[in-house]
Amino acid sequence: MTRQQPVDETGFLLTRQALDRQGRCELQFWVTTQAGPALLRVPDHEPLFFLPQAQQAQAEILLQVHGLAARFRPLALKSFAQQPVSACYLPSLSVEHRARTLLRQHGLALLEADVRPVDRYLMERFITAGVRFCGEASVHAGYREVRVTQLAPAEHAWQGRALSLDVECAPDGRLLCVGLCNQGWHTVIMVGAPRPSPADVKIEWVADERSLLLHLGACLRQQDPDLLLGWNLVNFDCRLLLRRLELHGLAADWGRAGQLARFWPSAEGKDTGTLLLPGRVAVDGIAALKSAGMHFDSYALEAVARQVLGEGKDLQGTAEHQREQAIVQWHQQDPVQLACYNLQDCRLVWELFDRLALLPFLQRRAQLSGLALERPGGSVAAFSHLYLPRLHRRGYVAPDRPQGPITPSPGGYVMDSVPGLYRHVLVLDFKSLYPSLIRTFAIDPLALVEGMLRQQDTIPGFLGARFAPEVAILPGLLAQLWQARDQAKAQQDAVLSQAIKLLMNSFYGVLGSPGCRFFDARLASSITLRGQWLMQQSRLWLQEQGYQVIYGDTDSIFVWLTPEQVSDPVAQGKALAAGINDYWRQRLVDEFGISSCLELQFERHYARFFMPTIRGQEQGSKKRYAGLVSSAQGDELIFKGLESIRSDWTELAKQFQQGLYWRVFHDEDVAAFVQQMVRQTRQGELDHWLVYHKKLRRPLAAYQLSQPPHVKAAIKLEAARQAAGLPPLYSRRGEIAYYQTLAGPEPVGHRQHAIDYQHYIDKQLRPVAEAILPWIGVSFEGLAGEQLSLF
Repeated sequence: MTRQQPVDETGFLLTRQALDRQGRCELQFWVTTQAGPALLRVPDHEPLFFLPQAQQAQAEILLQVHGLAARFRPLALKSFAQQPVSACYLPSLSVEHRARTLLRQHGLALLEADVRPVDRYLMERFITAGVRFCGEASVHAGYREVRVTQLAPAEHAWQGRALSLDVECAPDGRLLCVGLCNQGWHTVIMVGAPRPSPADVKIEWVADERSLLLHLGACLRQQDPDLLLGWNLVNFDCRLLLRRLELHGLAADWGRAGQLARFWPSAEGKDTGTLLLPGRVAVDGIAALKSAGMHFDSYALEAVARQVLGEGKDLQGTAEHQREQAIVQWHQQDPVQLACYNLQDCRLVWELFDRLALLPFLQRRAQLSGLALERPGGSVAAFSHLYLPRLHRRGYVAPDRPQGPITPSPGGYVMDSVPGLYRHVLVLDFKSLYPSLIRTFAIDPLALVEGMLRQQDTIPGFLGARFAPEVAILPGLLAQLWQARDQAKAQQDAVLSQAIKLLMNSFYGVLGSPGCRFFDARLASSITLRGQWLMQQSRLWLQEQGYQVIYGDTDSIFVWLTPEQVSDPVAQGKALAAGINDYWRQRLVDEFGISSCLELQFERHYARFFMPTIRGQEQGSKKRYAGLVSSAQGDELIFKGLESIRSDWTELAKQFQQGLYWRVFHDEDVAAFVQQMVRQTRQGELDHWLVYHKKLRRPLAAYQLSQPPHVKAAIKLEAARQAAGLPPLYSRRGEIAYYQTLAGPEPVGHRQHAIDYQHYIDKQLRPVAEAILPWIGVSFEGLAGEQLSLF
């Protein structure tokens, strides 16, 4: 019998799950500690949900008739409808699921029935990621198992170990090799006969796919990582590995303590879903980038690595079907080269996670929000984790998610722009506008409930909303986060600052999302409409001071300094921001009797600024502009919404726009540059800039009524793949790279006809030029026509 040892330690949560054991629900939490991994077990846990006390008797009868054990307890809590509620406790997950289904079928109003037991257990104890655990521990090979007596929040420094993983396979899904690496160690498990390899490339040769899977499992147990890193790791690599394990009749026992890995398909389809790997966390690089608010034109490993690291894969620029063929050919003829390619993918993933500080970001996010490390998105879950326990302590339980038609809330205020080419434009920006509005006007689900009940001593919102500030939860949460972010900035902790910013900004999106149980059009509208009012009134104040506002968008105001007004633009910008802040502090006291949490900042001075018109119209555009910022480090071009930063325009348009605007903003002659770009395009010198990259948002077969150019290119590529005996690429969605030729769009790697250079001149160069050249009295037609007459 294993000797039990008392423990009182801290750890960092890795995975969490609830399962039934011998008819009782048990919660299991894997944590990483200074002494290694530990499995925390909470046996005999009772899942629960709430329902109105008036329905308790009916629920008891229904459950008893159907043989479902349950116990009820009236609580000193009430619903948003002011009904006292009871808690219904169930012995197991299976019974809880059957009870929920039965009671809902009979029309009973269940509350918080969708909250998972593991999440409720953590949130009610205010545990996010760091945890203190007490109990009795038994020691096993590679881990400890703790029967928990107490679990509480704690600070815990991350002690985890990571391992990068990448799979290479044949088009039919057959595994060819799997690469693994971390800091200072790597291996490639390769199917095939042993061959000599370089000293810096370790290859472990196996006879067949089954042996590869067994060897990979042994490697995972030996390395014992807390984290698996990869690119499209869950929905491709791990899903494929689990399928191949099933095909060979092998157990997916790659979790710690031999626990089984499971993949749950999402509602969108079987190719995407969620992975549970007990004791280990599978972190996908693409999801991590998006969670951290990092945007790329393409999230392919090759594209991100080139942009961030300046290096990529050995098959750069190779079309997808050619890459597949090259991998198979390498495996047959030169498997060592395939091993190098496989290992390069592993290393690129490792270096990207390191360079972009993705793991520290995910750790900070988990510590702030309670979200699992690997979870993509999760704004609604994070909001619930923070809000629900505080709501319960105020005497309420939360409503179910809204059903039926949803009244949409208006968006942020976007002012009509005044198009033109300007000198000296100041940008003033409200710091975290929506969070500051929530704090200032007590915009909060509970404050709305209480405010609507009494009306008196409340703050008005929109759509008839009233908010009771003294019971509001969100303003206090945001104030804590705000203070923490200011401290993170002072300590130059950019990772923590970004995590806090994203969490704070997500609160508005959650309140405006029908997927959130607290969605109410009065909440979201009281934020956005108050923001619109704020922007309009700020614009009026600036105009009363004699300044011209040429544009505004959600939280930013663009002010043009006329030649007579210019003195020291930076000092003027700071003075204007301070003036508006003083104005709002006084006005909010006078009008509402509340303190202002609003903070307008001077953000930027554009030495030159261009606001275009809507293409083909005289009306100014919105969310599209460009400017030149001068600093001690030099001049910088900034584009918003224009071709230079749009992924659906070619590199030709982007390079042309940047070069043209640079010359216009510096008052340089543009004629020679425009003519050179037209000449080089027509002579084929810029073919490497002519590739279109477009995404198919639907499966290719769904494009029946309309087939835009990128769809036509994809159809041609699919035909080529079929002829080569390769599986389709676009049965769901995907991205296509193609040229526009004299015979129409043709995919990269399958171009059969000459490039249509006139198309690129008319559709890529001309629109860019005609947006700005008239403002300096120059015609693209005049310059290009003169150039084209030479051919």
